[in-house]
Amino acid sequence: MTPIIEYRDYRKFIQDYYDERKRSSAFTWRDFAAAAGFSSAVYLKYVCEGKKNLSIAAADQVAVAMGLAGFELDFFKSMVAYSHAKNDAAKQAAFDAMLALAKEHKVNVLEGDAFKFFSSWKNPVIRELAPAMPGAKPLEMARKCRAKITAAEVSETLAFLTKTGLLKKDKFGNYKQTSKSVSTGPMDVTPVAVRRLHHEMGMLALEAIEGAPLAERNFTGVTLGLTQEAYCQIVKELAAFRHRVVAIATNSSATERVYRLNMQLFPMTETLPTAGDKSIKKREHKRCAAKPQKKRGNHG
Repeated sequence: MTPIIEYRDYRKFIQDYYDERKRSSAFTWRDFAAAAGFSSAVYLKYVCEGKKNLSIAAADQVAVAMGLAGFELDFFKSMVAYSHAKNDAAKQAAFDAMLALAKEHKVNVLEGDAFKFFSSWKNPVIRELAPAMPGAKPLEMARKCRAKITAAEVSETLAFLTKTGLLKKDKFGNYKQTSKSVSTGPMDVTPVAVRRLHHEMGMLALEAIEGAPLAERNFTGVTLGLTQEAYCQIVKELAAFRHRVVAIATNSSATERVYRLNMQLFPMTETLPTAGDKSIKKREHKRCAAKPQKKRGNHG
């Protein structure tokens, strides 16, 4: 689904959200209304058709039902305020709020040499760490990293990030991010650089199990028996969750610590034969028919 900051009409956004859910499940307008706390099963359908309007209070309910959080929640409410403003001043204020949020949270899609950003854990970590340590020297940044990194590696990483425009250095020597989020853009196949980053981050996660205090880490897991259809649906839910997490994280300009969130769903067995199968040969899994989405945050 198109990122919310590219919308200006809240009705269109709600309709697109509904259509996206409908394509992947038995989602109905009744389900949607119930999730938002409305008694009328067709209320949101009428909103999308322009027959009903949303109040700011109702906008909060609908936003929660759609899983919006952080700046996305603010943007959605600004769209509602813009559509129903009583005068030009109020309309302009709401529109300015939308533009400011869109500009601040625009995703930086990497191309060419900048794509090497995903080749090492050092790049996303230093991109988050440097702006949070104004005036700090490379050695100070290196000492703040839990994984081993030298001052020379920090300097090299900072040079790469500024060269590719992912960080900007001001006249006082402080670093600022040029965009809130970084993405590979929509891709059908996970590139080698991103696979390598997943590998590195996975190894760092293993180290954190023993090395990080329990109060500073959260590891959970569940083992499931799934069909391919259920797998595809869970993948979409994970994407939606990641989307909300990034919105919450980027809603604040402050950073107290740099974290990595890994979300993994992987097979523990080979494909099993189902009832009626005459062959126990492995069945080839089809790709989930999901529309490519822009990724948010420092992730691959």
